[in-house]
Amino acid sequence: MADTSDQIAVVRPASSIEDSAHLQRENRRLPLWRQFIKNDRVAVGAAIVVVAIVGIALAAPILPIAAPNTPHFGQRLVGPFHQGYILGTDQLGRDLLSRLIWGARISLMVGAFAALIASTAGSIVGITAGFFGGRIDNVIMRVIDIMLAFPYVLLAIALVAALGPGLFNAMIAIAVVNISFFARNIRGNVIVVRNQGYIEAARACGATTLGILRKHILPNVVAPLLVLVSLDVGWMITETAGLSFLGLGAQPPTADWGSMLGDGRQYMTVAYHVTVIPGVAILILVLALNILGDALRDLLDPRLRGR
Repeated sequence: MADTSDQIAVVRPASSIEDSAHLQRENRRLPLWRQFIKNDRVAVGAAIVVVAIVGIALAAPILPIAAPNTPHFGQRLVGPFHQGYILGTDQLGRDLLSRLIWGARISLMVGAFAALIASTAGSIVGITAGFFGGRIDNVIMRVIDIMLAFPYVLLAIALVAALGPGLFNAMIAIAVVNISFFARNIRGNVIVVRNQGYIEAARACGATTLGILRKHILPNVVAPLLVLVSLDVGWMITETAGLSFLGLGAQPPTADWGSMLGDGRQYMTVAYHVTVIPGVAILILVLALNILGDALRDLLDPRLRGR
């Protein structure tokens, strides 16, 4: 008897395809937060991590922890879970758990404010270039191209060197170097919306430029902007840590995660926890923010929603 196994094909029943399409339609009818919880368990876990870190950082003043900047020279470089210290102490005997919690406030604050400044300025630049086009677009985008020609970190270091070391100047430098990222992305979204037929119809009906921007352009760039901010906050926290690691960000005795990394790098061979702990904290927070931003992109993009 001839072997017919190669001729057998598995055909997906039509009812299965219909059920899949029905499930996708039902999924789209759910509120966004319900879709988020239902579709992506990993992103839910990342959101819990971010909320927990933010909550602990905000609650730092009322938590029963030691003062972050008080040295105890007799308890230098104590290891984790020794002498009553959960995460140990640093080279000056300061409680690492306390400095980690207070440092989270600084890192999150700088990342959030830098993202707010960069997204606001970048959105204004991107909307102006994308909506008006022509010579305005050419001039603005050539300036953006010049900014993009420099590596982000080197440009931030140059700006901080010009302004002077300090947390505020580091935040401004990080915001400035990220304006081009937001401007290019928002400009692309505005160009797509500007070429839609309903924009021409609005102009034909006598709508003003300000009215078109307010009613049609801005609502269509809000979702992409939220996604860009969520993805960029983690990168800005990393940049802040890098500047602080080089001594250009938070100045002693103020603790942020980057300065903690910089302070502990010379003790890696005798007390690795002084550097590893803030490094792992940065890794966890930035990874959680990136996962959350990616899930937010899938949720807010109508082409990806419900998959």
